Amino acid sequence: MGSLGVQVRLFLDFCRMEKGLAQNSIAAYARDLERYSLYSGGGDASVPETPEHVQAYIDSLYKAKLSGRSVARHLTTLRNFYLHLQREKIFDHNPAELLASPKIGKALPHYLNAGDLEKLLASPAADTPLGIRDRAMLQLVYASGLRVTELCGVELNDLNLSLGYLRVTGKGNKQRLVPMGQSAMSAIETYITGGRPAILAGRASRYLFVTSRGSKMTRQGFWKLLAAHGKACGLFHNLSPHVLRHTFATHLLEGGADLRSVQTMLGHADIGTTQIYTHVARGRLRAVVDQHHPRA
Repeated sequence: MGSLGVQVRLFLDFCRMEKGLAQNSIAAYARDLERYSLYSGGGDASVPETPEHVQAYIDSLYKAKLSGRSVARHLTTLRNFYLHLQREKIFDHNPAELLASPKIGKALPHYLNAGDLEKLLASPAADTPLGIRDRAMLQLVYASGLRVTELCGVELNDLNLSLGYLRVTGKGNKQRLVPMGQSAMSAIETYITGGRPAILAGRASRYLFVTSRGSKMTRQGFWKLLAAHGKACGLFHNLSPHVLRHTFATHLLEGGADLRSVQTMLGHADIGTTQIYTHVARGRLRAVVDQHHPRA
């Protein structure tokens, strides 16, 4: 069967090469399984087989004051790990399968209202190469709802400005076509013709968004520039790249879009993930009833 450490490495290789998971997801699996390995006696120990052992580990996470969301993530990691061992015929059962998951209340997504969004989009300077780049990035995130890793991975060949579409490679290397609005396309065209050549200064890059060193924009780099522009226009609280993604989805639903369309544009594999935005749909439904029902 191999030791726990060996099986963890094989599982991570499977996630990387066969499932095509994003590097961030693989890193999270690795951290969770490293903690589980240490609890279970180290990488040289045998893979634990009983639900009682897995439950004891989950209990230890609660004692360590981890949040319910973190405990649920650890349990999901173990379920996937043991499911892989089961499919590989190493185990004939999944000791984590029937363990109870912690109940987690779904927090409503934080998003920007129209006024705050306009202030943020107008924050980057319009007369400097980096400001032109930042404007294009913010416009594109709001126009398309990209994840930050998707935004940083956009290549020049992914753009079709004549048709107004962008090819996006999301989680699991799944590709989707996302429409861009006119504001985003104009900002990108300005960046490509002016800001980007000035930033690269003769260097070559296949990526759309680049740094002053000529490398592609990173997740951390976008977080920093977003925080700086948020601070400049007075937006401090809970501002993150995901807030712009939530804003994109919320404004679409407020404008009349259906959940299935939003699911497709966000790249959600499951409509259940998109249903966090149903608070917006419910609010619109109330307004429709009040306006059109004869006895509302």
